Amino acid sequence: MKKLCVITLIFIGLFHAPILAQDTNVCMQDLSIFAEFAKVKNYKSAFEPWMKVRGECPSINVAIYSYGERILKDRIKNGSPEEQEASKKDILKLYDQWVENFPKRRNKSVVGDIISKKAQALLDFKQADLKEIYLTFDEAYKKDKKSFTNPKLLYNYFKTMYDRYKNGDIEVTMELLFNKYEEVSEKFEFESTELSKKLDIILKKEEAGTALTSRETRSKRIYNVNSNAIGTFLSNLDAIIAKEATCENLIPLYKRNFEENKTDPLWIKRAASRMDSKECSDDPLFVTLVEALHALEPSADSAYYLGLLNDKGGNADEALKYYEESIALETDNYKKAKILFKIANKFKKAGRKSSARNYANKALGFQPSLGRAYLLIANMYADSANQCGESQFDKRAVYWLAADMAKKAGQVNASLKKVAVRTVESYKGRAPSKTDIFTEGNAGTVIKFNCWINRNVTVPSL
Repeated sequence: MKKLCVITLIFIGLFHAPILAQDTNVCMQDLSIFAEFAKVKNYKSAFEPWMKVRGECPSINVAIYSYGERILKDRIKNGSPEEQEASKKDILKLYDQWVENFPKRRNKSVVGDIISKKAQALLDFKQADLKEIYLTFDEAYKKDKKSFTNPKLLYNYFKTMYDRYKNGDIEVTMELLFNKYEEVSEKFEFESTELSKKLDIILKKEEAGTALTSRETRSKRIYNVNSNAIGTFLSNLDAIIAKEATCENLIPLYKRNFEENKTDPLWIKRAASRMDSKECSDDPLFVTLVEALHALEPSADSAYYLGLLNDKGGNADEALKYYEESIALETDNYKKAKILFKIANKFKKAGRKSSARNYANKALGFQPSLGRAYLLIANMYADSANQCGESQFDKRAVYWLAADMAKKAGQVNASLKKVAVRTVESYKGRAPSKTDIFTEGNAGTVIKFNCWINRNVTVPSL
């Protein structure tokens, strides 16, 4: 009896093997057909063979999903009303199948990326309420934060929570909103830093006078586009939270929750950071937060805030000591650059322009793509025009230096391109005109500024 069962199984296996092979061959043929149509954006012709492969061989190739997403989006845009409605629902099913059949790409998880796309589809095509959309974004973030990198989708992850808050959803408190803001903005900063690291390698090669390969040129363009997107959506994120993150809201909230969180260094660091950025650091609570943070976990952040407190108390030397300690404690070059830039800003506000430029240049040494440091120096040069130079012509010539520095900001950081161009045009408009140069008869001469700037500028030739 056992022998008969074995023979039967072998017979069934032999009978089905050619059929399975034949099915696979048919799927491969249809795969090739729909892929060729999709490559030339003939999505209408691609639809039928694509649906056939998707139904019969869902795990044969990831192209089923990467091209399938485009096919369905085209159908949503250009199809009949019935096709549009069906495809809006089907694209959600497609994302679920994608996660099921191809959760990895090149051995790395893409689950966060795919589920966040599903959340965006729910939002774009109005297939769910805000809570479900938010929870889908949240699922993507919690399951696979690493591949959840799309700036627009990260922004909408927070925006859906913000909209729930503004709509009076009792499940979304102000504290939860601020916590999510910190979490998402930190993710933005992380992605921005990762891009900066890649871009800085290319910038250093350019500065050394080495020609870029075609691949490096293409990569630089991609990094700049992505950097610009991150800058735009992070600015949008800051803009919407600014309406809620006022000192009037932050201080009572942090006071109320301090006891519960006084042993949590991450909570304290985020609270101190928010109070600092919103200029709430004059409140005694800021001192409490800083001292608690330094006692719990002496770090670059706590040392920086201690420096800030001493600055506000008029203890400039003590403040500088803590600032330097903050830099020494930080081991990550990009975080070090961020601290140096913060210090440069503090010195600028205090009117200590030479020190501010010194720290801005140190920051650029660790992160060459930190365009904001160039803008800070440019702004200080422009502000010093009336204090530098002996003649009126020389005073206005300072704007050439300011324009050159602002131009560098746009060259190293694509997200600052527009503001850099506007700033350069503004400074050049204040610099001596061609008529002024002709009248002075000093084209090509070198002007030296003996003030704190201590730099030279060459008068442009006519």
